[in-house]
Amino acid sequence: MPLVISEEIPAFKLLKEHAFIMGCNRAKTQDIRPLEVLIFNLMPTKIQTENQILSLLANSPLQVNITLLSTSSYIGKNTPKSHLDRFYVNFSEIQGKKFDGAIVTGAPIEHLEFKSVKYWGELVLIMEFLKTHCTSTLYLCWGAMAGLYHFHNIQKIALDSKLFGVFEHFCVQQDLILNGLDELIRIPHSRHSGINEKQARENQHLKILLEGKESGITALKDEKDFFILGHPEYSKDTLDLEYKRDLQKGLEIAKPKNYYNAESKPVFSWRSSASVLFANWLNFSVYQDTPFILQ
Repeated sequence: MPLVISEEIPAFKLLKEHAFIMGCNRAKTQDIRPLEVLIFNLMPTKIQTENQILSLLANSPLQVNITLLSTSSYIGKNTPKSHLDRFYVNFSEIQGKKFDGAIVTGAPIEHLEFKSVKYWGELVLIMEFLKTHCTSTLYLCWGAMAGLYHFHNIQKIALDSKLFGVFEHFCVQQDLILNGLDELIRIPHSRHSGINEKQARENQHLKILLEGKESGITALKDEKDFFILGHPEYSKDTLDLEYKRDLQKGLEIAKPKNYYNAESKPVFSWRSSASVLFANWLNFSVYQDTPFILQ
């Protein structure tokens, strides 16, 4: 929740660019309601992804109502149909609704060209819907690549080898979503693709926020949305499970970098950064900008 202080105190000018504050005059007239957040879950293991994202959203003191959305043009086989029927909606059920915030997840389909994805047409329809019916959208991993391609024509590029592990990033340009983070921010990655960084740097509508020596450009924003090419939402054992899964399949896979300790056990070194990122997004990009009445 915001800190309420007088607009006349010197600290107000000092803090307003770096903290969640509100002037007394605004606080007296402010109406409060729950935030409406849509999660467009493209991951095949939907329950695992739900748990990861919801645990981060739950760290905010703001009251948040969640709507879970899945594709209707493609139905995966990794989540029980009973779960989808009970907890998820299709796009046709929300077309007349507006949302304060939305999260679009990644999907393990990097090897495909965007327009070859079975639900690409539906995804484009929903991304366009979010631009006009949502205050701010947070795109993750492949979802971020898809959003950057659709809205800004940033091409996806295959990497020479899988970017797999936990990597350090530094702040390129300051933004409120980065407020309170350390100078080095650790974020997990698990992807075979990246973006055309030359196109991203030359695009005047994009602001580069985070970059890493090994991971490259990792976080960007446009006028209202954020694109994070990593997986800050991952739980402690996600990379470990992916690594062991690929080994069992007989795939050629290197151990995730900067992840295991001397006893070969995962170290959860990005949780606090992820919590800050998600809380800042909710506070600064959703709560403070969204209208009281969603029309």
